[in-house]
Amino acid sequence: MENLRLNVALLRKRVPNLTTAAKSVGLRPATVSNLSTGKIPVGRAEVRTLVALATLAGCTLDELIIRGESVEMIETGIKTLDLFAPIAKGGTVGLVARPGMGQLVVLAEMLHRLKKNGFITILIKPKGEHPELSDVVDGIDYVTDSIEETFQVMLSAGSDQEFVLTADRSYILSGEMYCLQEMMEDKEINEVTTFLVDLKGEAVDEDLPYGPLDTLWQFDADLAARHKYPAVNPIYSTSSILEGSYLDPVHHSIQQRAQKLLRRYRELRSIVNVHGLDRLPMTELQTYQQGEKLEAYLTQPFFVAEAFTGKKGVIVSLHDTLKDVRKILESPSNMYEAADLHFIGHLK
Repeated sequence: MENLRLNVALLRKRVPNLTTAAKSVGLRPATVSNLSTGKIPVGRAEVRTLVALATLAGCTLDELIIRGESVEMIETGIKTLDLFAPIAKGGTVGLVARPGMGQLVVLAEMLHRLKKNGFITILIKPKGEHPELSDVVDGIDYVTDSIEETFQVMLSAGSDQEFVLTADRSYILSGEMYCLQEMMEDKEINEVTTFLVDLKGEAVDEDLPYGPLDTLWQFDADLAARHKYPAVNPIYSTSSILEGSYLDPVHHSIQQRAQKLLRRYRELRSIVNVHGLDRLPMTELQTYQQGEKLEAYLTQPFFVAEAFTGKKGVIVSLHDTLKDVRKILESPSNMYEAADLHFIGHLK
């Protein structure tokens, strides 16, 4: 079947306040969000939903739905992100978290890694004082004070460059990000991968806090409280790359099996926390222990946190991540101990 996906860039440009607009025509914002990130394939969407979105965007269905175009993944070397919610090159990533969940550490690590891979990194400073951004700013190529300055930086660097742009949600709410996108389109500056953060922590209460996204990283309070970093929820985080046949079949199969295991493991944790392991039947005990190991394996030392953790940052290739996760899913229960898998790279 032909690859189908929403034209997220067009939606983002034409319908700045998509949450309100979706509700006004009887669409659930969560449905629109899931269609944008690929959690719900376009082929399974109701026709009336697609027609309503096309009407909101003032376009035809042919313009709204992109057919047969490839989506290139940016491999980060961060296990849980590459496995469950990979970055679409040139797409928009939204980080959804309350303060203190580690989103800025993940952002700083991403910028560090992408800069080393040849991307030009830019951060648009939000208005006001934000001392929490000090660690993120370190090492960034350009820190700008306005949309206009950001655009000039891109123009000066040249259209053949690949950019990583970071902005706070305030620039979405003010409409300034949409102005920047129009300016970039006029000058054919296309290779821009954007990270959107919410320093106030209000995005967790919104269905579409940033408008349509290509990748959503939903941070998890429970993982953060138990210091399982990066505390990105493997069940609710998603990406447009997961849609249709964009994802390699092996990756898709392992991702689905791992997600199913972690979902059941979380359900069992609520029982174990109250009643202890003794209340679990043997088959469920094995599932719980397997999930515990996978959760531990998905933690990872970061380069930007070396001074605080004393652990050297590691890069784990997607190939190694898939091989290791499959091994954890299929190995005998006594092959690994969860305690030995915390904050490692790949399995030895």
